[in-house]
Parts: sequence; structure tokens; C-alpha cells
Amino acid sequence: MNTMTETEHLAAALTLSDAERQRCEVWTRVMGYHRPVASFNIGKKGEHRERRFFVEPGFGPAAG
Repeated sequence: MNTMTETEHLAAALTLSDAERQRCEVWTRVMGYHRPVASFNIGKKGEHRERRFFVEPGFGPAAG
């Protein structure tokens, strides 16, 4: 008897091999315009990795 659930079957069917995957291009806003993070120099890439994100009280999704 097969003990896999429907969700497990779907996950197995949707799993990609490394050869089928492609990199996700990340863009960010810099000095008023958008550019891909991959084009940053080594210093700017380091700054991007160190960024901290926050939500101001009264402006988040729960403020609604």
C-alpha cells in the first residue's frame, strides 16, 4: 500500500533537479532607481547583506 499523501505526491512531482533550476534575480532600490544586486561591487553587496528590515508601528499590515 502506498503511504504517501496527496501533498507528498505533489511535492515529489514538483521537485526540480539542479539542472532545471535558474537563479532568482534580486533587485533593490539604490539612490532613486532599481538595479540588480548581482551588478553591485563587492562593498555594496556586503552592505546589502547587512541590511535590517523593520516595520514602523502604525504602518504595518496589522495597522489596517
